[in-house]
Amino acid sequence: MERLKKLIKEVLSTPPKKDKCNCGCDSCENIGNQGPILNENITAKIIMSENMKYHVDNKVALTENTFRYGSDAFLDLWAEARYLYSRNAIHVNDLDKEILLETNLGEYGIYEGKKVPLDLPMLNEEKSKTKKKNPPLNKPKRGGSKAYYVYVRDPKTKKIKKVSFGSGGLKAKINNPEARKAFAARHDCKNKKDKTKASYWSCNLPRYAKSLGIKSSFTGFW
Repeated sequence: MERLKKLIKEVLSTPPKKDKCNCGCDSCENIGNQGPILNENITAKIIMSENMKYHVDNKVALTENTFRYGSDAFLDLWAEARYLYSRNAIHVNDLDKEILLETNLGEYGIYEGKKVPLDLPMLNEEKSKTKKKNPPLNKPKRGGSKAYYVYVRDPKTKKIKKVSFGSGGLKAKINNPEARKAFAARHDCKNKKDKTKASYWSCNLPRYAKSLGIKSSFTGFW
């Protein structure tokens, strides 16, 4: 697999090598990247698809096929090329040969009950490993290890942190004026400013009552 990745990336990033052609036509500008050539010593009738015939007639390397990478046509071309090459019906350049001999590109296997293509690397795997999408910040949700949780960005580390807070009792206190007052005093809510602490979000829970589905006519501070 690693070899295949290197080969395909080499084709995409390296200009063709220019040298004198030895395929017999004395006109190719890049022998290192020439297309499939029929073996004239094969007397049996060779049946080829139109796609393969195009590569043979126009001396276009298999690695330069224009089909969408990973498409059925892309894979079918490699499968057909391997079939013809294994029967000595065509000659291919060194790069195409390595892919045909060292990989199973164009063939399929069964993985977890599904048919999947073999040896089909993602060309931009390094780039495709994009950063995980950040969760919405400062928006409390139900669930987690406690009654609620929220994602915040730590101003010191600049990293996103999950803060779990609250219990079922908080929900009941929101609609009880005396309980709200006692809770605010006991937890010193007026001085809770650090959003990375559970106490801040517990003190500010009434502000998010509606978004959390808590039935309450009170949405202010405790």
